[in-house]
Amino acid sequence: MANNTNFPPIASRLPELMDFISALAQGYQAGEINSWKIMEEKIREFLSPNELEKVFAVAPHWRVMASYAEGDTEVHTISAFVALILCPEFQQATQFQQELLKWTVLLHDIAKEYHEGKRDFLHAFHSAAVAAETLHSAGFPATPDYDSHINSWVTLINTAAIKQDGISGYIQDNQKLPEIYNGIEKLFGHNTPAALIIKTILLHASINTLEEWPQAAPLNKSEINQCVDSDLIPFLKVMALVDSDAYSFFYEPTKKQFRQETLDAFNKLEALVAA
Repeated sequence: MANNTNFPPIASRLPELMDFISALAQGYQAGEINSWKIMEEKIREFLSPNELEKVFAVAPHWRVMASYAEGDTEVHTISAFVALILCPEFQQATQFQQELLKWTVLLHDIAKEYHEGKRDFLHAFHSAAVAAETLHSAGFPATPDYDSHINSWVTLINTAAIKQDGISGYIQDNQKLPEIYNGIEKLFGHNTPAALIIKTILLHASINTLEEWPQAAPLNKSEINQCVDSDLIPFLKVMALVDSDAYSFFYEPTKKQFRQETLDAFNKLEALVAA
């Protein structure tokens, strides 16, 4: 892992948002925020036009994401941020890992779309493409090849889609992952801060963790061996945990069950990668 710290902490770009998320986490722990209604009301109240402009300045595509389904994805993203702050694995992570995880959660669904009667099975790939451009603009170091490769790489990832019987819409084409990974290295280097964030976003809908919610295009064993290493696993694990927690905050039995299923899945994944 390229454990350098030459990248901006998220609080330096979005201080008001991070203060708000900390306050939400404290309110949840204190029992003051004890329903989805209260959580959502607080989030929507905070995301005023003035505050949203600050977010748009750092992550311009947030404006597009927020235009779908009355901003449900931005509410989910803030909820996932609260789950992150409260996650034991996040609290036990290094400061370096924590900073990367914050950027990951901010951008993990940045390109998610909602269309009537359809799920967006491509949002992880598309969000990774947006994340690459966003991180570069935010000050994450890139390679000298960034400018000459970014457009073709974004086109590659945005067209990595196949039709599958029984699925409404397209799913991600995992056969393109080696080429996508080569592009990440050309743009940012091997397992640099930006590369780890982008890979986590790229694969956050690619590993089956919950029996009730199987992925549309999970990685097979060969793809796991190609794409997942010991550097990446901690980020994928925390992202999976908080993505799940963000939907089950106020359903404790479900939250507990999903957490255990996710941990069990990652124990198997770690053993497979280590073999």
